[in-house]
Amino acid sequence: MIAAPTSGSGKTTIARGLMALYTKKGFRVQPFKCGPDYIDTKFHAAVCGRPSVNLDTFMATPEHVRELFAHYGAEADLCIVEGMMGLFDGYDRDKGSSAEIAETLGIPVVLVVDAKSAAYSMAPLLSGFIHFKESVDIVGVIFNKVGSERHYQMLQQVCQDVGITCFGYLPKNAALEQGSRYLGLDFSQQAESEELTRLLEDHVEWERLLELGAGKGIAPPVFSKRELSPEHVLVARNAESFSFLYQEVIDGFAQVSFFDPEREVPNFEGVDLLYLPGGYPEKHLDALVENVACRQTIKTFAERGGRVQAECGGMMYLCEKIVTDEGEYPMCGVLPYTISARQSDRRLSLGYRQFELDGQTYRGHEFHYTQFLGAQPASVTQVYNAKGEPVPTPVFRYQNVLASYTHLYG
Repeated sequence: MIAAPTSGSGKTTIARGLMALYTKKGFRVQPFKCGPDYIDTKFHAAVCGRPSVNLDTFMATPEHVRELFAHYGAEADLCIVEGMMGLFDGYDRDKGSSAEIAETLGIPVVLVVDAKSAAYSMAPLLSGFIHFKESVDIVGVIFNKVGSERHYQMLQQVCQDVGITCFGYLPKNAALEQGSRYLGLDFSQQAESEELTRLLEDHVEWERLLELGAGKGIAPPVFSKRELSPEHVLVARNAESFSFLYQEVIDGFAQVSFFDPEREVPNFEGVDLLYLPGGYPEKHLDALVENVACRQTIKTFAERGGRVQAECGGMMYLCEKIVTDEGEYPMCGVLPYTISARQSDRRLSLGYRQFELDGQTYRGHEFHYTQFLGAQPASVTQVYNAKGEPVPTPVFRYQNVLASYTHLYG
């Protein structure tokens, strides 16, 4: 696992860079991401050439997390798990944190530490992380934003004194600084740079890192071949408009087909479920509006009782219209609501979500800036955060349509 003391330390850059480096050298790298993030996984997939899988101990049981790790990593030469936030940051203290996932899987942790403004002050920081919870196997550190060779020598002395392996460093490099992103990293840009892989190859002991996996990790769990849902699910998929997908959820269906709502008209023959995942439909409104036949076909399917699951951007697409600073854009009209994507209405809604409906428990994650225009619509059930506190996120049921701002898991 590549983790860090805090967000912004550079773990995403180094995790992705290592994935690219090992892939370049011919290794089959299976990427994983701690938590519910569905954007970093896209970078992983672009670099490794295979889907990245989320590991989340709020949305899934520890047993399921272990099964996912064993199943997707079975044919890989090595697995790299990118952590989230700070190592011990969870939804309730360290519950759901990267540290809990490392414990659950029994895998070693390499800390990425931003050293740009410190030298020997790194000693108490590293010592605290190493000894805070002995069951978390912190085996080494990679320093980021190192200013000079002399600076790195001082940091190596820190590692010697606190008894932790230093696997190298990444020097300060303005070209590696990530720009801001709309809701996370902009995956429309090139996923990886040759400069990053070159720097890691030159300054990180990547061959020594390979030794960490030997004899580490849990024994692969014994479980029967995964039982797939027999349903045929039709999934809206586009590079940005409808792109927030959990790979392991899609892989749970025996038959999956895809269509692009910007350019294609879906064929519902033999389809049991229409799945409209999240994404950025508000960034592609002209194309969605122009494809009138697609919107009409989806509305007809829903009105006739077709099963639909719509999440966040998918739910927005089912509404009457989306309003931006440029104007109003008609959507499918299945749900009688208007969504505002205007700058003046932008407000972050973020966090884990859970609710009960028809005797079933749903868990997922919410992350958006758009809002309902006008009064908050009524919900068919009360939604709660990870601590069990009520939140105002509405859930809609119309015919056989289930829609919400929550990205559901499973």
